[in-house]
Amino acid sequence: MARVLITGCGYVGTALGERLAAEGHIVWGLQRHPEVLPPSIRPLVADLTAPETLQGLPPGLHFVFFTAAPNGFEDGEYQAIYVDGLRHLLEALQEQGQQPRRVFFTSSTAVYAQSEGDWVDEGSPTEPVHFSGIRMLEAEHLLLHGPLPATVLRLGGVYGPGRERLIERVRQGNAVCAEGPPMYTNRIHRDDCAGALQHLMMLSKPDQLYIGVDHEPAGESVVMHWLAAELGLAPPRVVKSPESVPRRPRGNKRCRNAKLVGSGYEFRYPSFRKGYAALLAGADS
Repeated sequence: MARVLITGCGYVGTALGERLAAEGHIVWGLQRHPEVLPPSIRPLVADLTAPETLQGLPPGLHFVFFTAAPNGFEDGEYQAIYVDGLRHLLEALQEQGQQPRRVFFTSSTAVYAQSEGDWVDEGSPTEPVHFSGIRMLEAEHLLLHGPLPATVLRLGGVYGPGRERLIERVRQGNAVCAEGPPMYTNRIHRDDCAGALQHLMMLSKPDQLYIGVDHEPAGESVVMHWLAAELGLAPPRVVKSPESVPRRPRGNKRCRNAKLVGSGYEFRYPSFRKGYAALLAGADS
C-alpha cells in the first residue's frame, strides 16, 4: 500500500486517484477546491501558485503525481502552473524532507514542433516554437534535472467522458476539414492516461520519458468523417484554406507509443475508433 499525492487532481488526476484508491492505496488530491473530489480521494486544499499553502503536505509520501492544468490558454497561465507551480511543489517536498520514490509529470506532445507529418518518439528533437510547448519543456527540464527520481509522460490530446467537443462539433454541423494533405492528430482516452500512469507507478524502474498516445495517429478529417458516419450525418464540409479551420497552434506529427507499450502497458482504447465508439454508446444508453 502506497501513500500517493496527486497535485492538480482534475480530469486525469481524479480518474487516476480512483483507480489507485480502489487498489488500497492512500490517495490525497491537491486542489484549490477539493470538495468536488470523490470520497475515495482524501481532499487537500492548496494552490500550486501560492507556495505558502504547500507547507502541510501529507508526510511519508511514496509517489507524487503532477497532473495540473492551467486556467487558460495563455503563456502566463502555463508559466504559473507548469513551471512555477512545479517548482513550488518540488521545493515544498524538499523543505519537508520528503523522499518519494518517484515524481510523475504529465507533459504534452506540444514539445514537438514537427509539422510535416513526421513520426516522432522520445528521442526526436524537441524545438517548440509556441509557448505551450516551450513551457512544458521548461517544466520537464526542471523536474528531470532535479533531486528526485522522476518520469515524464507526454500526452497527446486527451478526450473522454465530459470532453466530447469534437463529437458535438460534428453533430451540430460545425466541423470543417481543410483541403490538402492530412493534418495528423494524436489522441489518448482519459482512462488510458490514468491507466498508463498507474502502470508506470508499478514498474520498479521506469524510464524518465514516455509518450502517451494511442496506436493510431490519424488525420483530423479522417476522425471527423468517421464520427459523422457513426452519427448518421453528412460528412463535414471541406474548405480550401487551412486558415478557415479553427485550431490552436500545434504541429502536424505522428507520435509513436512503442516505448510505453514495450514497458507492458495494454491500452483499453487503442484507437480513436474504440474510444469514441464507447463515448457514443454511452450517450445513446
